Amino acid sequence: MASPDSFLDMEQRNRLPTLFEVLSRRTLAPVDLFSFYIYMRDQQRSVDYLDFWLDVSQHMSLCRHYVRELRRSVLVATPDMERADNERSSAMLENLENLGDIPLVEAGPSRLHHNEKDRDADHRLSAFLRSEGHISSHSPQNSVGSQQSAQRTPSNDPRPSTGNGNGGDSNSPGHTVGRNDIRASAEKILYTYLLPGSEREIILPETMVSTCINLIEDDGRDDPEVFDPAKDYVFQAMERDAFPGFLQAKALGNLVPLSILARLAFALISFGGGFWGAFYVVLRNKPRHIRCWVILPFVVASYFIISYQYKIDPVMAFIGYSEYTFMNWAPIREPYVRKLLNKRAVVTALIAFLTATALSILFIFVPGTML
Repeated sequence: MASPDSFLDMEQRNRLPTLFEVLSRRTLAPVDLFSFYIYMRDQQRSVDYLDFWLDVSQHMSLCRHYVRELRRSVLVATPDMERADNERSSAMLENLENLGDIPLVEAGPSRLHHNEKDRDADHRLSAFLRSEGHISSHSPQNSVGSQQSAQRTPSNDPRPSTGNGNGGDSNSPGHTVGRNDIRASAEKILYTYLLPGSEREIILPETMVSTCINLIEDDGRDDPEVFDPAKDYVFQAMERDAFPGFLQAKALGNLVPLSILARLAFALISFGGGFWGAFYVVLRNKPRHIRCWVILPFVVASYFIISYQYKIDPVMAFIGYSEYTFMNWAPIREPYVRKLLNKRAVVTALIAFLTATALSILFIFVPGTML
């Protein structure tokens, strides 16, 4: 969920959003994450890449919640004498203290949009999970992490966005996250998107996929850094191939492809009727007050042909609506996008008016011929 600061940025942002701002839910309709998901599903036909990104981000959130809860419960509830009772437990507690408080912010690309502080925090988080998993696998009876996980059952942490939620299946109260949730989440991402022949396999470099498979299956890792190369690759692919078209469709227009084609059909029908009526009144030498009726089909035809050409419905843009699926309209809430669409609506409406006026004047005032 976007923070209050994010909504403040929306009001102050006098530009189109970036892909990371869309993915981190810092934008509003029609350039929000929901609209981008529909665009990837219906127009780009590559929604699996976006789902992979969302699932990896959800995995990062699970890891952060797990370490955050573990740190707080251990540092608050564990007596000092008990901390010193076991060497491995003491080492883990020291790691937790050094880890600091984990910020619950939206996960982003590991190398592209993180500042140094966020990158260091994510690195320390992954390092702790690797060390905690190693300690747990060697001493399940004495490890603090194992003791904490044993007191919990996995929790359900569904994705708070569009797409298929991939939080670990769990039944524990209090929305706690267990280590089993993290492992299940990592394996589900692997089996859903990365393994050759998987249900929703995405195309990634072969070396990247094999490395990820080895880290999870052979090395037993489930920390977020396992997916960083694939996550960055998918982000760059969406940023390069899909996001420009999304902005073109949603920030510079307010129609979906099927609606655009329907407007072309209406325009051609209206032009056919308009020209038929215009030639009829001219060739029959009808008076000008009768010829004025040709204005109607030309207005309709000009409006729809301009809507088709510029992929925008001026009337709907003026009243502040954008089409996200065929004949389903939603209010435009992003301030800069609304201003941009209003400007384009004025221009397209003016072009449509001039086109209809020119055609109407031509057939109203041209000398008639009686055949």
